[in-house]
Amino acid sequence: MEPIINPEDLLKLKDSSEIILVDARAGINSEENYQNEHLKSARYVDLNRDLAAVENDPSSGGRHPLPAFKKFSNVLSNLGISPSSHVIIYDDKNGSNAAARFWWMLRAVGHEKVQVLNGGLQAAIKIGFPVSSKIEDFEPTENYPISEWKLSQAHIDEVEKARNNDQNIVIDVRDKNRFDGLTEPLDLIAGHIPGAINVPFSENLDEDGFFKSAEVLAKKYSEVLGDKKPQNIIVHCGSGVTACHTLLAMDYAGIPIPKLYVGSWSEWSRNDREMATKETK
Repeated sequence: MEPIINPEDLLKLKDSSEIILVDARAGINSEENYQNEHLKSARYVDLNRDLAAVENDPSSGGRHPLPAFKKFSNVLSNLGISPSSHVIIYDDKNGSNAAARFWWMLRAVGHEKVQVLNGGLQAAIKIGFPVSSKIEDFEPTENYPISEWKLSQAHIDEVEKARNNDQNIVIDVRDKNRFDGLTEPLDLIAGHIPGAINVPFSENLDEDGFFKSAEVLAKKYSEVLGDKKPQNIIVHCGSGVTACHTLLAMDYAGIPIPKLYVGSWSEWSRNDREMATKETK
């Protein structure tokens, strides 16, 4: 199953009882926005409440550390998701808000039938997918069995070693101004991990906000990664959310999913680690 589904293909499935549609919009008033209007039959998942274990101290795990298995199992069960469910996720930021994060988390617990909607909410509405403001009625399922994260992660000490090793590559997917240390809207310090390279996640998309073709993405990332092995590639962002957009793009391109550094810059910049800006490299 392709990890990305186009709006036209979703529209064909609008009356199917076989899919579970999930609204993963994040940010201020996201749940209220969902309640006001969402794709018909979509259920809502909250980034901070459901897809992370937000703590008071981001120096340990960053701003969006992964939740405990029991918590995530309960989230999936409450959404009515079982291991055989076909899950389609959307947000309003072309997958970079929380849709790709939820996709990665599902894949990481072994769920195979999961896709992200190309173009997101706006694209679906534009082609005529029905919307609703009613409370969706669905039945929870039995506890979703989770025993491990099956996709690889890198932790802060591993990133420290990797950034100084020619056999490794550390990719920062934030926009260039944040990477260069010119601006920082979310974390305490502006800059980047020394040795990391900047490949903004926005480059995964075309001018209309859709993912570039698998062939174009494959060529792009083959050039970026060279002959590096998947286990030697680490992808990060600010807090382990938008990095998943690039992991999704790589999977779509047929490239093995590399390691995710969940803590990302929000953890690194709070741990007295070496930091760089455009001036200091």
